[in-house]
Amino acid sequence: MDLDAYVAERRGEWSRLDALTRRRRLSAAEADELVLLYQRAATHLSVVRSHSPDPILLASLSQLVIAGRSAVTGGRRFSWRPVARFFTTTLPLELYRARRWWLAVMVLDVLVAGVLMGYFAAHPEIVETFVPPAAAERYAGEDFVAYYSEFQAQNFAANVWTHNAMIAGQCLASGVLIVPVLWVLAQNTFGIGLIGGLMIDRGYGETFFVYILPHGFLELTAIFVAAGVGLRIGWAWIAPGPHRTRGRALAERARAGMLVALGLVAMLLVSGILEAYVTPSGWPDAVRVGIGFLVWLAFLAYALIVGAAAERRGDSSEPEHPAAEVPTV
Repeated sequence: MDLDAYVAERRGEWSRLDALTRRRRLSAAEADELVLLYQRAATHLSVVRSHSPDPILLASLSQLVIAGRSAVTGGRRFSWRPVARFFTTTLPLELYRARRWWLAVMVLDVLVAGVLMGYFAAHPEIVETFVPPAAAERYAGEDFVAYYSEFQAQNFAANVWTHNAMIAGQCLASGVLIVPVLWVLAQNTFGIGLIGGLMIDRGYGETFFVYILPHGFLELTAIFVAAGVGLRIGWAWIAPGPHRTRGRALAERARAGMLVALGLVAMLLVSGILEAYVTPSGWPDAVRVGIGFLVWLAFLAYALIVGAAAERRGDSSEPEHPAAEVPTV
């Protein structure tokens, strides 16, 4: 067989196939032509491979056949649609479905922290068993405020982001055992109560709240969400509900928890930015606290209003699997 003549005779078909594979939209006639040319090119590749040692020709023709196959079978292209759907439907829907858990955790935790602050502020001798008086005075008067400007803002934001993400991850990952989540919450609540009580007793109560609230509204809510969702996962195997095995209930709750975990990454990033740039900014106290409060309200509206709307529409958090677009033959 004269290979040069064979290639020259079919070069036009290959060029046409290459042009069709590069188009985003095809007419019905062009789709039919694409399928025919792809099938013929696959045959040509088999013939050339058996008669030609030319690696360049084989590589170019193989690449063309692969491109043709991808065009015929409708290979998926990257799309921002799943990302947009996650933030507009999936995440708020799962936050709304778990709302009773994390709202209950939030209310109880804030109440306990408030009681602890009042107790420690009224009993400074108890605080001294944890923090020596000299260290307590230095912490309240200097170190507490200095902590927020000790490092460059971008480094500090990354540090608190990863630290809080670790705490949230512990709550979610250990949720199936329940007790570890309660332990993490207890440690966090005790620490806030102790520091708040110390600051109030030393006369720095206003400073404490001004520096905690701008980022604390969102940051602590993220921890409460993680803890609530973690406890929800653990409760699934204790009380799976009717018509579900414990394994199935646990798997469903764990999947929902992983979706929330992805959202917490973004949520904690925002709180880290607030802590690094707004909390130590030196802006008026009302402005700093107001920014944190408005961001927190926006999250609650997102989780409870947008999530409720998705629930009423009957939306699902299951990923969409659109069928591949195959040209009409």
